[in-house]
Amino acid sequence: MTPNPILLFFLIHLSLFTHVPRAAAAGGQWALLKQNIGIVAMHMQLLRNDRVVIFDRTDFGLSNISLPNGQCRNDPNDTALQTDCSAHSVEYDVATNSIRPLTVLTDVWCSSGSVAPDGRLVQTGGFNDGDHVVRIYRPCSDCDWDEIKSGLTRRRWYATNQILPDGRQIIIGGRKEFNYEFYPKTNSDSKAFSLRFLVDTNDPTIENNLYPFVFLNVDGNLFIFVNNRAILFDYVKDVVVRNYPTMPDQNPRNNPSAGSGVLLPLKNLQGGEIGAEVLVCGGAPKGSYTSAMNGTFVGALNTCGRIKITDPKPRWVMETMPLARVMGDMVLLPNRDVLIINGASAGTAGWEVGRDPVLKPIIYRPDNLIGSRFEVQNPSDVPRMYHSTAVLLRDGRILVGGSNPHINYKFTGNRFPTELRLEAFSPSYLDSGSHNLRPKIISPASSAKLGYQQRIAVRFTVTSTVNGNLVSVTMVAPSFNTHSFSMNQRLLVLGGGNVTTLGKSTYEIGVVTPGSGNLAPPGYYMLFVVHQEIPSEGIWVQIQ
Repeated sequence: MTPNPILLFFLIHLSLFTHVPRAAAAGGQWALLKQNIGIVAMHMQLLRNDRVVIFDRTDFGLSNISLPNGQCRNDPNDTALQTDCSAHSVEYDVATNSIRPLTVLTDVWCSSGSVAPDGRLVQTGGFNDGDHVVRIYRPCSDCDWDEIKSGLTRRRWYATNQILPDGRQIIIGGRKEFNYEFYPKTNSDSKAFSLRFLVDTNDPTIENNLYPFVFLNVDGNLFIFVNNRAILFDYVKDVVVRNYPTMPDQNPRNNPSAGSGVLLPLKNLQGGEIGAEVLVCGGAPKGSYTSAMNGTFVGALNTCGRIKITDPKPRWVMETMPLARVMGDMVLLPNRDVLIINGASAGTAGWEVGRDPVLKPIIYRPDNLIGSRFEVQNPSDVPRMYHSTAVLLRDGRILVGGSNPHINYKFTGNRFPTELRLEAFSPSYLDSGSHNLRPKIISPASSAKLGYQQRIAVRFTVTSTVNGNLVSVTMVAPSFNTHSFSMNQRLLVLGGGNVTTLGKSTYEIGVVTPGSGNLAPPGYYMLFVVHQEIPSEGIWVQIQ
């Protein structure tokens, strides 16, 4: 058939005016680290010894890895196996790419946690016989869990933890718990305190107020986002300081609607007034959970809301992602970008109610102009649905695991089998073509102890010519990741541009550490030198 010349002319000219979004670019590489780690990576926390504590739940039945030395867990309250000789927690050693089984006794399903200033993981709550338990994990070569049976005042299941400026942690919410408490306890705060905001944001029969998005603001108060609303909360005086506008589309973003939220990098720390912004992305539209329970899987949200929480008149600015996503995770990268990864494009969080996995991550560049902030990355071939996780490693990779969208371990006969594989996503800044631009930190030494408002000189090498105006130093807190939210995730830009040449390929940049615990709660952070958006491998530093 001879082509119609008029139609051909029209199609050619139409193609010239078709907008190709900048998000069409792709980058990053995937690597399979372990074919089978024995358990589902439902919760993950990186520690200062470059080992990652991973756990799922004790009432899943037998896992694929045995407890050490022939041990067994005997629990008359367990709903699956009262005697279980398999592990439900492991330690992943990044350096050796190896797994060590750990012994957790009570149920940690849907729990929370954060790292104390001394580097211990303080993990709280869970399900069944674990809902009042506090568990301590010390970072050492042969350590295991210590459990405090009645460490919590109230049942904490789907709660959120935040490290405070004094090093304590506040534990907020949980299923049918409209209150908060502190750990460790003191005489003045040994009880739980009511938080009416959690009642007001609870959708009857659905909830949508689980795992609140909690961030420590630069003034020491807490920004708490639940469902589609947010407050600034003074936990010292137990009062709401301000109410923020409702998300414009009115859609819920917390579990089980399962969007994700992040405090964007804090900059200008030595300036007169420090601004703070929060980004909330994805989730399931209102009514999705009920629809999914009835067999209809509604498409996920493709929007993000961004708000400057320190602004006198804050407002949400809405942006459109190139891919809709529910059950995604947001990870702060050392170069100040945000990675959005994992999840599905339809359905909601819960058993068997997610559909259409989103295999392509997205990079969000917060400093770009609106409309040019998103970039689609290369896909994995492993669906990461309900109960997936992602955390930043010190070498700049993202550790990705989990996915168990049904009750118990199920490997066959399911749309999405229980997933025991562990992967790493390497952003494009780790490409071999960037090697000559990548800094290597010489000093300070790793595990250096730093004070607040302390001037430090960071020495580094770069094999190619350095553009001193494009060098900065960032500091990232390791986060506790579960259920689409990374607790205590925080990135601070310590400074940039002040670069001195010391010799061939050797340089020094002077920066000042944050001024108080309001900006950087005490504890361990990964410190990076970033050159032309390419980060060094990080070093551990302790702020105290």
